[in-house]
Amino acid sequence: GSVEFQVFSFTNKIRRLASHLELHKKDFSSERGLRRLLGKRRRLLAYLAKKNRVRYKKLIGQLNIREQ
Repeated sequence: GSVEFQVFSFTNKIRRLASHLELHKKDFSSERGLRRLLGKRRRLLAYLAKKNRVRYKKLIGQLNIREQ
Protein backbone atom coordinates (compact mmCIF):
# COMPACT_ATOMS: atom_id res chain seq x y z
CA GLY A 1 0.00 0.00 0.00
CA SER A 2 0.93 3.63 0.35
CA VAL A 3 3.95 4.69 2.36
CA GLU A 4 1.64 6.39 4.88
CA PHE A 5 -0.31 3.19 5.52
CA GLN A 6 2.88 1.15 5.88
CA VAL A 7 4.25 3.63 8.44
CA PHE A 8 0.88 3.59 10.25
CA SER A 9 0.83 -0.21 10.52
CA PHE A 10 4.50 -0.34 11.59
CA THR A 11 3.71 2.26 14.28
CA ASN A 12 0.84 0.14 15.62
CA LYS A 13 3.05 -2.96 15.71
CA ILE A 14 5.84 -0.97 17.40
CA ARG A 15 3.51 0.34 20.10
CA ARG A 16 2.09 -3.14 20.72
CA LEU A 17 5.59 -4.65 20.98
CA ALA A 18 6.81 -1.86 23.26
CA SER A 19 3.99 -2.47 25.74
CA HIS A 20 4.68 -6.23 25.56
CA LEU A 21 8.35 -5.60 26.36
CA GLU A 22 7.46 -3.49 29.41
CA LEU A 23 5.89 -6.63 30.91
CA HIS A 24 8.44 -9.11 29.53
CA LYS A 25 11.79 -7.36 29.87
CA LYS A 26 13.87 -10.44 28.99
CA ASP A 27 12.06 -11.29 25.76
CA PHE A 28 15.06 -10.61 23.55
CA SER A 29 13.63 -12.04 20.32
CA SER A 30 10.73 -9.59 20.55
CA GLU A 31 13.20 -6.80 21.27
CA ARG A 32 15.08 -7.72 18.11
CA GLY A 33 11.81 -7.67 16.15
CA LEU A 34 11.06 -4.24 17.59
CA ARG A 35 14.45 -2.92 16.46
CA ARG A 36 13.83 -4.33 12.98
CA LEU A 37 10.44 -2.60 12.75
CA LEU A 38 11.92 0.68 13.99
CA GLY A 39 14.56 0.50 11.26
CA LYS A 40 12.01 -0.25 8.55
CA ARG A 41 9.82 2.63 9.71
CA ARG A 42 12.82 4.98 9.83
CA ARG A 43 13.77 4.09 6.25
CA LEU A 44 10.20 4.60 5.00
CA LEU A 45 9.95 7.96 6.78
CA ALA A 46 13.28 9.06 5.29
CA TYR A 47 11.99 8.12 1.84
CA LEU A 48 8.75 10.04 2.39
CA ALA A 49 10.60 13.09 3.76
CA LYS A 50 12.76 13.14 0.63
CA LYS A 51 9.89 12.63 -1.83
CA ASN A 52 7.12 14.71 -0.26
CA ARG A 53 7.95 16.88 2.77
CA VAL A 54 4.34 18.06 3.28
CA ARG A 55 2.93 14.52 3.52
CA TYR A 56 5.82 13.57 5.84
CA LYS A 57 5.13 16.47 8.23
CA LYS A 58 1.40 15.69 8.24
CA LEU A 59 2.02 11.99 8.95
CA ILE A 60 4.42 12.46 11.87
CA GLY A 61 1.99 14.98 13.33
CA GLN A 62 -0.94 12.56 13.09
CA LEU A 63 1.00 9.58 14.47
CA ASN A 64 2.71 11.67 17.16
CA ILE A 65 6.21 10.53 16.11
CA ARG A 66 9.34 12.60 16.67
CA GLU A 67 11.04 13.97 13.58
CA GLN A 68 14.36 12.33 12.77
